[in-house]
Amino acid sequence: MDTRLIVFGLCVFGAVALLVWGIYSSVHNVKGEQAKRVARRLRTAIGDDSVELAVSITKDRMLSRDPATHRMLLRVPGMLLLDQVLLQSGRSWTAARMLAIIAVAAATGVVLAMVLRLPTSGALVLGLCGAGLPWWELNRAKRRRITRIELLLPEALDMMSRAMRAGHAFPTALKMVADEMPMPLSAEFRAVFDEVNFGISMPDALMGMAQRVPSADLRYFVVAVLIQRETGGNLTELLASISAIIRDRLRLLAQVRVMSAEGKMSAWVLGLLPFGVGGIMFALNREFLTILFVDPQGQRLLMGAAGMMLLGFLVIRKITKIRI
Repeated sequence: MDTRLIVFGLCVFGAVALLVWGIYSSVHNVKGEQAKRVARRLRTAIGDDSVELAVSITKDRMLSRDPATHRMLLRVPGMLLLDQVLLQSGRSWTAARMLAIIAVAAATGVVLAMVLRLPTSGALVLGLCGAGLPWWELNRAKRRRITRIELLLPEALDMMSRAMRAGHAFPTALKMVADEMPMPLSAEFRAVFDEVNFGISMPDALMGMAQRVPSADLRYFVVAVLIQRETGGNLTELLASISAIIRDRLRLLAQVRVMSAEGKMSAWVLGLLPFGVGGIMFALNREFLTILFVDPQGQRLLMGAAGMMLLGFLVIRKITKIRI
């Protein structure tokens, strides 16, 4: 097949996908929840007495900007889990937008398989790989954000301890962390401070932060503060102790990561080597590998090899992943 025809097909597919996404965004910008919220604020500003003034101080996460789509997605199993992962990753996307990205990535994999003239099994594999890439990137962003928060948390606890030792109250110490510390930790403490100012109780605000950031270190801090508020005690010394414990754990975790880096690199090399060699052989002699996808015995061999590779990858991951 001509290379120019392949490039032209990919460009047409990308243009159609961007057009659909632009139409979708335009419709929701005009008729979505954000536009309705702006309209309500404008009616309030001009003094419309029919505006409902009662509002909730809690934030309700929407699975879609369209209320009808939101109600439909609420009935789909796993949507709340997807929304929770989006919240923990710090992304402002809705679950509907994430599903659209996954669908576009899966369609791209299928189109690529059709361009390469792969059989149905190859198109299915590429489609599944394309659908899994956005989910993998989302979990990667979640882990990167949590790691960043855990690295900043000891310094934030020391700042709170010094502020309370100087005579400031606990909410004021939260505000100091929100003003002085870098993102994303400052955003989480800012959310807690704002929620408390709006009337949410301190335990509920702290538990909400622990839900948004699934970190054991942050949960230790939340549990310690909640226990101290119930039983009393010196919170400044408690925060200093938690900060020291977190620093020691991070230091030990860094040593473990260095010692297990060789095993992780071996897993990546052994896992990607068959795909690299197979791709080179497919590019040099396509007929030599086509029989693996067409012949039933070759398909069984591929499935068996994939299963053994997955098992070996899980075993290596279990050995190299050490909880501290």
